[in-house]
Amino acid sequence: MNKSEFWAKYAKQLNEKQLQAVCAVHGPVLLLAVPGSGKTTVLVTRLGYMLFCEGISPQNILTLTYTVAATRDMERRFGEIFGGRSGNGVDGDGVGEKDVGRELVLGSRLEFRTINGICAKVIQRYAGMIGKKAFELVTEEKELGRVLTNIMVSYMEEYPTESDVNGMKTLITYCKNMLLSESEIQKLGEQEGVPLWEVYRAYNAYLREHGLMDYDDQMLYAYRLLKQVPELLRFYQERYRYICVDEAQDTSKIQHIIIKLLAGENGNLFMVGDEDQSIYGFRAAYPEALLAFEREHTGAQVLVMDQNYRSGAGIVAVADRFIGRNQDRHEKHMVAVRETEAEVRVTELKGRANQYGYLCKVAADCSRETAVLYRDNESALPLIDLLLRQGISYRMRGMDMGFFTHRVVTDVTNILRFAQDPYDTELFLRIYFKCKTYLKKPQAEQLCRISETENIPVLDAVDELRDVSDVVRGKCKAFQTHLRNMLDETPGKALYRIETPLGYGEYLERNHIDGNKLFILRMLAKQEEAVNGFLERLQKLRLLLQEGRQDEECQFILSTIHSAKGLEYERVYLLDVCDGVFPAQAIGPKTAATSQERKAFEEERRLFYVGMTRAKDELILFQLADRESCFVREVRSALGRNAQETGRGDRAAMAQTPRRKREVRKAYEIYAGKADTGKDSVNVELIIGERVIQRKYGAGVVNDVEYDAAGRASKFTVVFDSGVEKAFMFPIAFRSGMRLEG
Repeated sequence: MNKSEFWAKYAKQLNEKQLQAVCAVHGPVLLLAVPGSGKTTVLVTRLGYMLFCEGISPQNILTLTYTVAATRDMERRFGEIFGGRSGNGVDGDGVGEKDVGRELVLGSRLEFRTINGICAKVIQRYAGMIGKKAFELVTEEKELGRVLTNIMVSYMEEYPTESDVNGMKTLITYCKNMLLSESEIQKLGEQEGVPLWEVYRAYNAYLREHGLMDYDDQMLYAYRLLKQVPELLRFYQERYRYICVDEAQDTSKIQHIIIKLLAGENGNLFMVGDEDQSIYGFRAAYPEALLAFEREHTGAQVLVMDQNYRSGAGIVAVADRFIGRNQDRHEKHMVAVRETEAEVRVTELKGRANQYGYLCKVAADCSRETAVLYRDNESALPLIDLLLRQGISYRMRGMDMGFFTHRVVTDVTNILRFAQDPYDTELFLRIYFKCKTYLKKPQAEQLCRISETENIPVLDAVDELRDVSDVVRGKCKAFQTHLRNMLDETPGKALYRIETPLGYGEYLERNHIDGNKLFILRMLAKQEEAVNGFLERLQKLRLLLQEGRQDEECQFILSTIHSAKGLEYERVYLLDVCDGVFPAQAIGPKTAATSQERKAFEEERRLFYVGMTRAKDELILFQLADRESCFVREVRSALGRNAQETGRGDRAAMAQTPRRKREVRKAYEIYAGKADTGKDSVNVELIIGERVIQRKYGAGVVNDVEYDAAGRASKFTVVFDSGVEKAFMFPIAFRSGMRLEG
């Protein structure tokens, strides 16, 4: 097949930049692909071009993807376009079926693998070279969980919950993928408040002693073998002369090093990714490798596919401005292909709790594809609870049960259960030191012994202790009183007692534990009248989510942003966008923060950007009156600037409804002196997105407005065209000369 025939048959739909990427076959190439730019189509088409136009043997091509699911999808896509692997049951080293065309034969011999898949081949080949059996790969997560649990018991004061164990697994994965040293692991453990180095060392020792390895070890061993055995490295470099890597921004540090070793100094390496979409830092994703690509690979090309085919122009423009605030990125701009305008809307609500009722109404009347996206699974729980209670259909992509086994949730339920059973010594020993009893451990254990011997409530036994102060005795009596009162109160009031009078909130602060779980518990508690009903509802909700019964045809979809990556929806709502939740820690331009904190904040912004770019036609954010949101402010700022630059008018550019247009016109007429300017006339609502002019700073956009207790505008923020952001008092600023532009 010549190139003309190939173009006519397979590439006629591609744009100029996509074609350039398809033809970039030789040498190191980094392709930066913005959301919705058709990267998978390009990667698959490029494989066909290499086979049929460049005459490259399929055995010399290795395509690496991030997950097994992505590998299968890539195989399927290739098969749909060129024939071959899709549906024919041929594995990576197989030969195509006989009596079929050349395309099927070539396609069936291509290798699509994860990096772990190629590492397994490296280890097995070396084992064959030396005549020994490789360590056995542990594929059962439950088995590894049991090993870790037993180790953690030795190093932690409390018995680890399932959430604790999963958190430790994640940290160990991070350490191995980032090739951290002992001192770095110890430092990370101190930051996380866990004995990470001790557990890490004991865990690895256990695996070695039993001839086992986990998936992260698989990469470590392959890396060491490739570094230390020249013959082995040479074999794979000669075998895989062309390496294609998808989702390169999600690849870890050790994976990038392995890929670089396989490609060699002058290898043909094609990496497709976008550091703006790197959202797996907790799994050791290493987007820095993309930023250093030209330094690391001599003669490298960097290509950009900047056209977004998914989202309307409004969404693309705002998202591009939003992500442009990040510093650790290539300079590039996303461009919309769809000319139709898409709506980006900020809906104001009184508080975080109001999101759930609002979205229930959306779900009840949902007639088109609508996704609610969020940072963490727990954000959706109050909404799911309401949907289930009201019998409203929904569809959910993946649900992590970690909330129900998290330390905070376990502590709260243990306190409530102890209130119901004040004789339970096991529960008491888990909670006493978290609730301002000021008991020492030997004293708490003595209380339990007295309780069991005399068959009395644990806290009654405090009267029989001689070596406790009156203060401690009083605290224990107060604790007992609070527990008794909880049983006659609503769950919401009981949770307040736990968090405040009992001091559990202070315990979380002292131990740097995120208290957001308490908010979710309060939202779930609002629907119950008694503590017992609340505990039963938590258990029932967990079981319902585990069963996963849902309407697979439903148009209303719930998903974390991580699970929605690579997908698209007509309408998208972003849930729980507020400082302290999403992002977990807000950092302003002048905020004192460590480089690690700023790095984490930039990843949060990337995650939000990925969420924004899932929307095709409509993107809706919530402005919560009771919670600040730096991300919503940034979006509103981008909305204002976009209105000016896209030539959609000045003040009316943001007016997307007749009511909004009337408000803008009223504001303009009053400030311009064209209407009644009585004593209260300046107390009209300021419109976010308005263009204003100030004597000192020039022109800018109103991007935030604060209100007093009477609901009147009191303070507002302007982002000026120079980049300066300033706050002003209302209406003083306008009486001092500020005016609307125009």
